[in-house]
Amino acid sequence: MTFVIRLLGKRVAHFFYHLGSFGDMMWRTFKALRDFQTYGNLIGEQMMRVGIQSIPIVIYIAAFAGMVTAIQSSENFDQFVPPYLIGFVVEKSVLRELSAVLTSLVLAGRVGASIAAEIGTMRVTEQIDALETLAFNPVSYLIVPRVIAGTFMFPVLTIFAGFIGVTTGWLTSIVVMDISTVEFIKGARAFADNKDFILPLSKSFLFGAAITSIACYQGFNSKGGAEGVGEAATKAAVTSCLMVLFLDFLIAALILFKY
Repeated sequence: MTFVIRLLGKRVAHFFYHLGSFGDMMWRTFKALRDFQTYGNLIGEQMMRVGIQSIPIVIYIAAFAGMVTAIQSSENFDQFVPPYLIGFVVEKSVLRELSAVLTSLVLAGRVGASIAAEIGTMRVTEQIDALETLAFNPVSYLIVPRVIAGTFMFPVLTIFAGFIGVTTGWLTSIVVMDISTVEFIKGARAFADNKDFILPLSKSFLFGAAITSIACYQGFNSKGGAEGVGEAATKAAVTSCLMVLFLDFLIAALILFKY
């Protein structure tokens, strides 16, 4: 029993230590926003890496999400349910949930692990120490452009994923389930409201900021050579996925209860 309590105490202390360290890094990141000369030219490159280079995997995820949603919704409907409700299910599921959450979960691995590994390699090879020696603020140079790129490119990718998902859901419906385009659009438009757009965009802004911030923190604090870099990349991906799920619940609860 004593061992369990001691282990639990260590875990709690470890959690609050990293929570405080992460808060300190975010405060330093916020203060570094005024150093535009350092990070200004790097934002475009990071937007390209986070956003444009992620488009193929986003297309793949969103396309199958729309198709699977359409097929499963038709499978659960029977002759007493009007077929146009397939459009309603696809529109609500893809826009409100799948476009933002599935995209962010996959990008937590692709983008988050990549950022953590890159910055972690710089940390263990003392390149970050070299930046400080050259009077560069490593937070301005490494963290700020990545967090800004993630914050603004994730909503763009979410909008793109929503469009692809609804389109593939529509195509699947008219080809496989033999419903007309008019019926699909009728169902999609009948129950559409502002929350269908507010929810995914609100989520994606926070998802992008959270994933890139966590990845930067893990990489910035990695140690122990190649093994430490791999561990940082793994922690970044896992922690980011957990944070995405937590924020998904929190934002949905706040917005849906508000409205």
